[in-house]
Formats: sequence, C-alpha cells, structure tokens
Amino acid sequence: MTPAQHQQALESLLLAFHSLWHPQPFCELRPAWCDRWPALTADLLALSETSAQQLNDHCPEALHWLARYFPELAELIPLAEVVPLASQPLPPKSVFWDRDIPGRKRAQIEAFAAAARSSERPVLDWCGGKGHLGRLLAQSWAQPVHSLDVDATLCHDGEALARRCGVAQDFIHADALQVEAWPRPEQHAVALHACGELHRRLIRQAASRQAMALDIAPCCYYRGVERHYQPLSGPRALVLTRDDTRLAVTETVTAKARETRYHEQAMAWKLGFDAYRRQQGDADYRSFKPVPQRWLRASFAEFMDYLAPREGLPPLPASGLREFEQIGWQRRHEVRRYSIVRHAFRRAIEIWLALDLAVYLENQGYSTRLGCFCERQLTPRNLLLSAWRR
Repeated sequence: MTPAQHQQALESLLLAFHSLWHPQPFCELRPAWCDRWPALTADLLALSETSAQQLNDHCPEALHWLARYFPELAELIPLAEVVPLASQPLPPKSVFWDRDIPGRKRAQIEAFAAAARSSERPVLDWCGGKGHLGRLLAQSWAQPVHSLDVDATLCHDGEALARRCGVAQDFIHADALQVEAWPRPEQHAVALHACGELHRRLIRQAASRQAMALDIAPCCYYRGVERHYQPLSGPRALVLTRDDTRLAVTETVTAKARETRYHEQAMAWKLGFDAYRRQQGDADYRSFKPVPQRWLRASFAEFMDYLAPREGLPPLPASGLREFEQIGWQRRHEVRRYSIVRHAFRRAIEIWLALDLAVYLENQGYSTRLGCFCERQLTPRNLLLSAWRR
C-alpha cells in the first residue's frame, strides 16, 4: 500500500466515525453519541477505574473493545499501525557524547540514530538544541553536522560539547521558521521531535531546496495550526480542527503515580468549577486561562476562591462546596470513560497526519518510509518518516 492509499483508507474510516471521535467529553456534559448508542454508553460508565485507564492508554485495545459495537472498526486496527523499523548497532561512541542528557532522552536519540540510515551526506540537525542528536550522528555516520536552533545559549553550550567530543559539528543560531538558506541541496536533514510548524517548515524547505534525504520524528502537530489543519498533500475531505490535531499527541506513558493523582484532581476541580459556572447561567463550556499549579494543588475551596473572581463569578458559598466538588469528581468519572471512544482514534489520526507529510514528499520526488523507531514506552511520539530523493 502506497502512502497515498494508506492515507485515503484511514481518511475514509475517520470520516465514517467522525461523530465518535470529534466531540470533546471534557467540554460536553454528554456527547451526542450517547443517546444514539445507549448500550455502549452504559457499558462505558460501568467500567472499573483500572479498565478505563487501560483502554484510555492503549489505542489498539480501545479499538478492539469498540469493534464489538462497530464491527467496521476492525478495518481501522491494522491501518492504525506501522511496522517497527530495524535498528542497526551504533559504532563505539565518545564517553563525552551524552554529557548532561537525561536517560530517557538519551535512549530516544540512540533509537532514532539506530533506525535512521546514513546517506553518506553532510547532516543538518534541525531545531537541534544543544546538538545531542547531531553530535551522535557526527560520530556514528562520520559526517560533518550543522545544528540549527533559535536559542543562542543552547548553540553556545552545544559548541562546547562538540569540542569536548572532537566532532565536526557547527552551530547555526537562526529561527527555523524564518531561515531560507537551509537545508542545503547536498544535506541529509534530521529532526527529532520538532513541533508542529517546525517540522512542516523543514519538509517544505527540504523539498524546495532539493535536500538529498530526511529523517523526521514529528511531534505536536497542532502547534502552528490556528483553526484547521492545512494538509500539505492538498485539499482533503477530512477536515481536522486544531483540537483534533492535538488529540493525536495526548497519549502519555511516562507519568508517575503521584503525577497521575494530581492530574485527576486537577480535572475534577476544573469540572467542578465548570458545573458552578453553568449554574450561574453560562450553559455551554467556556475555556479559561491556564490555572497556576499551586491553585490546583490547594483544596477545592481554595481553588474556587481563587478562580471564581478571576473568571467574573460570585464566590461559591461554603454551603455549596461539597456539592460542586462531588459534581466535579462525578464528571471526572464520566469524562474518563467517554474519552475512551475519542482516544481510540488518536493513533489513527497521528498516522494520517504523518502520511500527509509522506504524500507531500512523494509528490515532490522523494521515496518515503514510515515506521516506529522505538517502543511507545520510551516515547509515544515514535513515528519516523524517512525520505530520499529519487
């Protein structure tokens, strides 16, 4: 199946089930699909916390579970997967190469480098920060590397690390969204988790300047999207809002138990406030400015004392605190279960977005390959798009 065929097959099923994955349970008291499929709704609300968390965290399991109600979803399951890429052992590295890199980040860099293939061309490390990936590739591929980043301090620190390792790595202090001279035609561009418009900009620049090869692990597709995602592959029947593209990267696998408990409380506090706002006459969900973490770590009473006046609402009387805190926790219980339906589609949407990049590059004269460069436990953003000029 070509990237274009894969994208079209995904698109057809995403369009068919748009009414399931597009509503946002956090913002809606009851998604419209609940009335249409009451048996599904009842079974969702009856799930234990353990089962609800498992289904929210694992797209394939959630799709299999939903396929009991929608047999057509069985077709989506293989389309929402890509093959693991073969990794090659990296040559011996300098003992200084990974100085100051956190363990999980170091493992991601090593996995990316092991799955990518050298084109035996000079490398451009796009949005490279301190140049950790570029530094490893300079050693592993024995090629000169340019690392480009907007932060002058990171470039300065990266230069010192490159000197310590004795690698051929230069730094370009520049804004990736504005630069015109990079990548160069003879270069192999790489980008590990360049967010949103940053990776899209690299792809457009590389194609226009006829770079020889690219290896890109996309991330945060919603960044740089104002209202609707603009496909690089051309006009599409599937229209994704900014929130739809954000859905693709909501999966996390690295949170500690304490962080998870804090997140659950924060959700309940916010939903309790939303219920109070609705009682005051604002029937629809309305987003509000980010809330300081110290507010969310306080008691519900303190949280309401902070937030209500900021949002132009009268103080919540002490007699109503218990009621709205309980409503918040009940809504959290419901939202967690309704969200299984939405979350089941997020990998399919992410792969559709990555294929949009691949189809664009294919149309610009490249051959492409899309696969996983590491296990999701290391990072859920484990897609690697490779392209080489035909």
